[in-house]
Amino acid sequence: MEKTKFILDEKQMPTQWYNIQPDLPVPLPPYLHPGTKQPLGPADLAPLFAMELIKQEVSQERYIDIPEEVQEVYKLWRPTNLFRAHRLEKFLDTPAKIYYKYEGTSPPGSHKPNTAIPQAYYNKKEGIKRMTTETGAGQWGSSLAFACNLFGLELKVYMVKVSYNQKPYRRIMMETWGAKCVASPSKDTKSGRDALAADPNCPGSLGLAISEAVEDCVTSKNTHYSLGSVLNHVLMHQTVIGQEAMKQMEMAGDYPDILIGCVGGGSNFAGMFLPFAKDKLSGKKKNLRIINVEPESCPTLTKGLYAYDLGDVAGMAPIAKMFTLGHGFMPPPVHAGGLRYHGMSPLISHLHKLGFVEAVAVPQLATFEAGITFARTEGIISAPETCHAIRATIDEALKCKATGEKKVILFNHSGHGHFDMAAYEQYLTGKLQDYAYPEDLVKKALKDLPEVPAEYR
Repeated sequence: MEKTKFILDEKQMPTQWYNIQPDLPVPLPPYLHPGTKQPLGPADLAPLFAMELIKQEVSQERYIDIPEEVQEVYKLWRPTNLFRAHRLEKFLDTPAKIYYKYEGTSPPGSHKPNTAIPQAYYNKKEGIKRMTTETGAGQWGSSLAFACNLFGLELKVYMVKVSYNQKPYRRIMMETWGAKCVASPSKDTKSGRDALAADPNCPGSLGLAISEAVEDCVTSKNTHYSLGSVLNHVLMHQTVIGQEAMKQMEMAGDYPDILIGCVGGGSNFAGMFLPFAKDKLSGKKKNLRIINVEPESCPTLTKGLYAYDLGDVAGMAPIAKMFTLGHGFMPPPVHAGGLRYHGMSPLISHLHKLGFVEAVAVPQLATFEAGITFARTEGIISAPETCHAIRATIDEALKCKATGEKKVILFNHSGHGHFDMAAYEQYLTGKLQDYAYPEDLVKKALKDLPEVPAEYR
């Protein structure tokens, strides 16, 4: 019988993060200052981030050493296992081989600690005492709470209100690890109060929660801000996933034809595909397909515009060139709270614009249908975000069934759904509904893009 599980020893853990920037055929466009509209320098970012993280953001070094202290914490759950989904294959009656890398075994239950740990470490090393951040579904907030607790840092989390109400156990996780968590928009910041004044029933968004966290950071002493996705250094920290997966696929005797992952800001999937993308960029694996899966309710890559836009609602975050729905975009209250961001990682956006990666949008009901199928075949109850990747994986496997092609599909399973059971209950009782974001609302949200100098358009 063919193997189901591919296990690495601790000694086989990556000791370096992979930085794709030196291997890009075209350099990334620069970040711009929200005030001057000119390229950001280290001094502009210093009020927000540890200097080592700022250096990593723009580094042209292909590999960056993972500090020993970070590696020691990683060993609490890394290396993670890679599985062959035999039961799912049999259920689908597909000739395709389906593999998945399971990131749900970290203490917070997702991939997010892969960057939370180094971010907390570098800030502690710089003498910072307190951190602020935002979170959607709570995966990032709980991961940073876990990391800050280990390194003795205070943490304030602004959690998007709709998710704060949908997922109380994520908030309790954060509080268990010592963080303070409030619903966003909150009355604790001007950004939050302004949003509540405009709409007392505002469900919140990641863009708004970012505004609150950044405002808190810059108006407080000895405080830095932390972001769980989008930025280059965040995606780079996640490449431990892909580096491990490459070794495990070698153990399986296969190389993927298709890579699949869910994307909101892009960190979990980029962490999987960037080490493999190196092979595609070099021409070694020209036919490798890399499919980014997003919700129809927040169709950044599939309906958004590739343009410079603000990273947050209030205009306090840097301006980045990315696929965007407009920084004022207020997504519907879907259960995949981690995918409700108006923009996409500049790095993923850049690769998509250059034609190296693809994007598809899937509806909410179809993702939960896929999640139920996965739970009943492979046993894992997946986060709503992860169900997007499962949906696209099933769709590609069924295409193989129709054509008879024996393709190898690998997807990143970014986390379990043990704190998302209310969403599953709504699906199982027929109360969940689809949200397809109207094209006219997308166009309306894009009208407020910031004016930037002609050379950066």
